[in-house]
Amino acid sequence: MADSGESLTRRKRAAQRGNSVSGSPREGAGEETELSDPGIRCHKLQESLLSSASGYSNYRGILNWCVVMLVLSNARLFLENIIKYGILVDPIQVVSLFVKDPYSWPALCLVLGSNVFILGALHLERRLASGSLSERFGLFLYTLLLTTILCLPVLVVFTVRSITPVGAVFALSVYTILFLKLFSYKDVNLWCRARRLTQARTLGRSQSVPVIKKANGEIGKKHISYPGNLMHRDMYYFAFAPTLCYELNFPRSPRIRKRFLLRRLFEMLFLMQLLVGLIQQWLVPAIQNSMKPFRDMDYSRIIERLLKLAVPNHLIWLIFFYWFFHSSMNFLAELMRFGDREFYRDWWNSETVTYFWQNWNIPVHRWCLRHFYKPMMRRGVSKWSAQTAVFLASAFFHEYLVSVPLKMFRLWAFMGMMSQIPLAWFVGRFLRGNYGNAAVWISLIIGQPIAVLMYVHDYYILNHGNGL
Repeated sequence: MADSGESLTRRKRAAQRGNSVSGSPREGAGEETELSDPGIRCHKLQESLLSSASGYSNYRGILNWCVVMLVLSNARLFLENIIKYGILVDPIQVVSLFVKDPYSWPALCLVLGSNVFILGALHLERRLASGSLSERFGLFLYTLLLTTILCLPVLVVFTVRSITPVGAVFALSVYTILFLKLFSYKDVNLWCRARRLTQARTLGRSQSVPVIKKANGEIGKKHISYPGNLMHRDMYYFAFAPTLCYELNFPRSPRIRKRFLLRRLFEMLFLMQLLVGLIQQWLVPAIQNSMKPFRDMDYSRIIERLLKLAVPNHLIWLIFFYWFFHSSMNFLAELMRFGDREFYRDWWNSETVTYFWQNWNIPVHRWCLRHFYKPMMRRGVSKWSAQTAVFLASAFFHEYLVSVPLKMFRLWAFMGMMSQIPLAWFVGRFLRGNYGNAAVWISLIIGQPIAVLMYVHDYYILNHGNGL
């Protein structure tokens, strides 16, 4: 009896110690009986964290690990590159990429000459607004003007030998942007004339609304109406504004934030130097080492060089994206008090190819949607045909900006853009979620180096023969 009493006392004390250690609250009589049992349960029905059924989504530590591994692996590549090639960064060499002859600046002359087309479009619109030109003849003159914008730099590149490929790319980029801007300028003013014809005759010719003082003494914002927008100031504001779509009244920010402006300026200068350094130190040697496998048609070495080129090429592309779409365009928008700062959306989360092309370059996407895609849809063109036409136009301009400066036509950029159509269909049809996002990233990381190698190989073959 004494032994049984002592054992009962020991069991009670053990149960009390178990309760104090676990510290879990008692939820009912069943649990209380369970905890008093020496065989306390420690298992329940649950999934492993890495199983999709667990619902776990906090992978921040794994993301940090990926970043650390990426930094360490790239640091090894940087060190290997410096040990093998030494310091290749030469800022003075960049100047020779834009001009061979210090007394000949064809690219700069082309850019300055673009003012002729800007002023020509403005005066053409004034004549159309006054009624001294018919709409049909105005359309003919606009077609001639826009065609000249695309053809003139091509003529200069192929006739002036002193222009360099980099300078030609810069000049053609300016003329391509000007073409898109003036096309939008033509359409919007045409829409304004059509709207004016539908209004009552008694309104007459509208001008800029005068400044009106509000009841609290503040000065109201000037609202411009057609044809009061046909002024040099309005035209040149649109020419420099970070947008391709024209409006009579752009959204304006209340003031220029000096600190924001200085931060963007610092990013522009720093990232530009970083891009030049990475191209000279990392990208150029990788491309040069890839030429021999192409000449020998050594496919295993070609694939190895392609994968080796993919890392620096993609890193440079990402830095360029941030430099252009965030730093540069925000700097220009802040300087001009341009209010709409949506230059990109979350393209990095793209689960389809179509979503990527709709969100990585918002100014171009808006122009295509407003002046190309929707007008085709209104004319009864099917959605698929309109999307194909948009990709076709984009493929043309990609090839235009690459083949003309290199003075050769290989259509690699054109075919690369057109291949996005079947790729978009495949990803949208068979891949979803993270798999679709991974497919988009793979197409970006691998697709660009393929085009780069093809163009560089053909350029050296064309200009240097077999001396690779």
